[in-house]
Amino acid sequence: MQVLSRVLSYAVDPLGKVAGNPCEGIKRLYSGDRSEIIWTDSDLKRLKDGATKKPCPESIKNAVDLAAHTGLRLSDLLRLSWSHVGEDAITLASGKSRGLREAIIPLYDDLRAVLARIPKRSPTILTNSRGRPWRSSGFGTAFNRAKIAAGINDRGLHFHDLRGTAATKFYIAGLSIRVIAEILSWSEDQVERIIRRYVARSAATRALIRQLNEARNGT
Repeated sequence: MQVLSRVLSYAVDPLGKVAGNPCEGIKRLYSGDRSEIIWTDSDLKRLKDGATKKPCPESIKNAVDLAAHTGLRLSDLLRLSWSHVGEDAITLASGKSRGLREAIIPLYDDLRAVLARIPKRSPTILTNSRGRPWRSSGFGTAFNRAKIAAGINDRGLHFHDLRGTAATKFYIAGLSIRVIAEILSWSEDQVERIIRRYVARSAATRALIRQLNEARNGT
């Protein structure tokens, strides 16, 4: 199915023979753990730089930035509205839990900056190039086109892997391992493995010092 999906992606772009990739969204028979796979800063830069003749659309850049700074699943991101953004946090009932669990993401400085540069063209935060809310299939096609144009389609990175990227950003921003695990619905061991693998030792040390100082000062 993976090979067929790549063939169909090529038929979508650059050939333009089909309108979309019907392999998108098909559930696999196994469940692999991709929690330790993340988009690095260099991966994100390549995607957003795009190709000279085919730059990455701003609508895709906004979605990628928001995913990398919130850790929300794509289905939740596409229905996220400005009304979910409070004074101190984004609060959203998770679609996967059928509304039984709320995702509460603190509005740290980098996340505020991402939200500030997204134009408010709809009640929904993420919109397509026409200013309308995304449909899942339409977003998937546009995202795959951006990956192909950037020459990173062979890296095996999925949009879902931006959740791991968010884990590293949460940690550097000062959130504890426990809080990150709660936000992402992961185990603390999963989060710790990502931090050890992807966060530079100097950044991890600074984050630890900040947490120790805050604990000593009772903040």
